[in-house]
Amino acid sequence: MARPPFLVTRLCSRQNVNSPIRDLSIAGTNSGVESEVAAQNPDQSSSENHQSERQSFVEIAKDVCKVIRTRPRWEQILLSDFPAVNFTDPKFYTEVFKAQKNVLLSLRFYYWLSSQNGFSRDQFSDEVIFSQLVQAKAGSAAKSFRQNMNFVPRPSCLEAYIECLCEDGLIEDALDVFNELRGVGHCPSLKIWNSALSDSIRAGRTDIVWKLYEDMTESGVVADVDTIGYLIRAFCMENNVPKGHQLLRQVLEAGHAPSNVAFNKLIYESCKNRDYFRLSALLHSMIATNRSVDIFTYQHVIQGLCETRKRREAFRIFNYIKNRGYAPDIVMYTTMISGLCKMKLLGDAQKLWFEMIQKGFNPNEYTYNTLIHGYLTTNHLSEAESLYKQMRDKGYGETTVTYNTMIYGLCLYGRVVEAQNLFNEMAKKGVAHDVVTYNSLIQGFCKDGKIAEGLQFLYELLKQGLQPSPASYTVLIEKLSEVGQVLEAKSLWNDMQDRCVKPAALAHDSIILGLIKQGYVTEGVNWLSSMIKSRLRPRRKTFEKLIYHLSQADKLDDSLFILGYMLRLGHVVRESTFRSLVNKLCKDNSHHIEMQMGNIV
Repeated sequence: MARPPFLVTRLCSRQNVNSPIRDLSIAGTNSGVESEVAAQNPDQSSSENHQSERQSFVEIAKDVCKVIRTRPRWEQILLSDFPAVNFTDPKFYTEVFKAQKNVLLSLRFYYWLSSQNGFSRDQFSDEVIFSQLVQAKAGSAAKSFRQNMNFVPRPSCLEAYIECLCEDGLIEDALDVFNELRGVGHCPSLKIWNSALSDSIRAGRTDIVWKLYEDMTESGVVADVDTIGYLIRAFCMENNVPKGHQLLRQVLEAGHAPSNVAFNKLIYESCKNRDYFRLSALLHSMIATNRSVDIFTYQHVIQGLCETRKRREAFRIFNYIKNRGYAPDIVMYTTMISGLCKMKLLGDAQKLWFEMIQKGFNPNEYTYNTLIHGYLTTNHLSEAESLYKQMRDKGYGETTVTYNTMIYGLCLYGRVVEAQNLFNEMAKKGVAHDVVTYNSLIQGFCKDGKIAEGLQFLYELLKQGLQPSPASYTVLIEKLSEVGQVLEAKSLWNDMQDRCVKPAALAHDSIILGLIKQGYVTEGVNWLSSMIKSRLRPRRKTFEKLIYHLSQADKLDDSLFILGYMLRLGHVVRESTFRSLVNKLCKDNSHHIEMQMGNIV
């Protein structure tokens, strides 16, 4: 009698609840009948056996995947749970890869599999895992897998890998893969080049944009209109807008038109640079090339106008597009509300706020903060507090930006204790402090005459490892100089220099005035000279104080030199300063000084 065929079945028996045992065994029932059928039709029997075996592989693979998903240390129990399964069989582990939906768990399983005796890695199995990682957009994991397994995927896999790396922001790694492909004589498709250019723009890496474009042209790949659009945006990002316009003109003359995104970028930059002639030309070009001037285009126009303080014109365009039937979105409403608040037009800002809500747009946290800030800067503290409470009731407000808005406002009105309470509340709720938080409190306490408390916030800022800004120091230097603590002010100045923080002009002015007040006029002149060399503009008060004290010390040459420089900077000299200086000159009765004074007049 012929030997009965092997049929793969799952045993349902378990040793215990916590350690289920799976097995592959021979089905011995009706073996004689099966043998007879196999003898009569061997091809059909072989096909059925193969189908049965595959079905069993699929079922067991599903069980293996379930264990991998649900058991934290499955590597230690997988072999004991499935004692008769040959995990190194390519047919079996391929089914596991198919059944496992979590690619990172597939990767972990593959690393475990590689450590098992009898497992032989091959290009196919490596590429299966690598492709799954790429499809799942797990660029870092795919990169690590390549390094660990030391294998070279097919060029088509590497093209997909480039897109994956770019989307993950690993632009330089993508550039290396481009070079790798070029090294083996494979040129990626234009789609891949454009994808890399797009993601380089998104990452702000214009240096890589130009490197990619150079490599692309050297490889003989012909750019299309999308490529040109990315180059236009790169020029704009580098503040080389004329080059962007020149490239646009060339592509338009060739009968093509880039995407709205490229047009919008040029429009935004034209607004920002107050180049309204080019703005008009761009809008006409869009219409002439059948590029619809959509809501996003107008958004760029309005944003650019608001940022260049042409907010009334932005408001006019905002109302114009509404009358034309366009429906502004919440971003445009927020931009316009912010612009109106900066123009102190709180009434119009409030109207837009309620109009936005009536149109079905619920204010987000940024919109709330915009109007709250508007209230705070226009002496409407109670309205700001009411809106802040409303925002908190809606579940917003536990972010650094929101806390900073209210802390700044409270400090503005001298309510520094309440501002400090919010600062402490941030720490309790796990909301991070940033340099803006500290700067608001430093300025608030200093203006309230509490310099020591302001200094403590500066020290804490530095202790937290944050990078201070000029505003972190300026008000402290100003107040210390005012109360005669010039040495302490100069110490803070030196600390700024050591931390590569560029001092503001006001900090120079404050130290000069502090030195004059302490009688160190000559040192004050030296500081003024340093300030001028740094191309900073001293205040009129600084000039006038130096002129007065120098003239009183009979240093009339120095007084007249400083007066001349003051006038060249465009400062208007008060009559009292001139009168004081003329009186001193008359007493001195010096012909040389009289000539200098005549030249200045």
